[in-house]
Amino acid sequence: MSTINLVIADDHKIFREGVSELLNKEDLISVVDDVGSKEELMECLESNNIDLIMMDIDMGESNGIDLTSVITQDFPEIKVLALSMHGEKNYIMKMLEAGATGYILKNAGKDEMLSAIKTVAKGDTYFSNQVSSKILQHLTNPGSSKKKSDGIPLTEREIEVLRLIADEYSNPEIAEKLFISIRTVDTHRRNLLDKLGVKNTAGLVKYAITKGLLEE
Repeated sequence: MSTINLVIADDHKIFREGVSELLNKEDLISVVDDVGSKEELMECLESNNIDLIMMDIDMGESNGIDLTSVITQDFPEIKVLALSMHGEKNYIMKMLEAGATGYILKNAGKDEMLSAIKTVAKGDTYFSNQVSSKILQHLTNPGSSKKKSDGIPLTEREIEVLRLIADEYSNPEIAEKLFISIRTVDTHRRNLLDKLGVKNTAGLVKYAITKGLLEE
């Protein structure tokens, strides 16, 4: 795995400097900069080769959700991992809609933070257990006898693959679990993106959540 070049975007200087010091001790992770405003962040992205942004939702005068939307459009190769004190469903869903592919809370430990960074950097999604459970808590409706997934224009196999993607399985893990080739998984993933009209894995996860595919 090559070195992950990341930038920490947070309006609290002491917090981002602490995280920066922690991460710079790790092999294969390089904190290129830590910034506290939209202007500083955009300048950093234009001047450096960044792989991942650890984005706070509260960015002083700026908004981390809006910033994420701008970045995923203007710098689609850069991954965004939300690192926030907000664990409410509306914040999580808005970050997903903006294009973030990971979301962890600020009370996460070092090991979880490292796992999230490495997972998101390689193109997969990562949500802490607290985040995942809160999303499902709000979206699950056990009293409904009608599946929310009714009417989805997907095959049963595509739904299986979508569920596993949303559950953070990698392509090789999905292939092993479903007894199919990695190439077949990749084909299903591409077909899902095309059929659902979404741009990335975050869009697939959002679709799976809103259609109740993670209830089972």
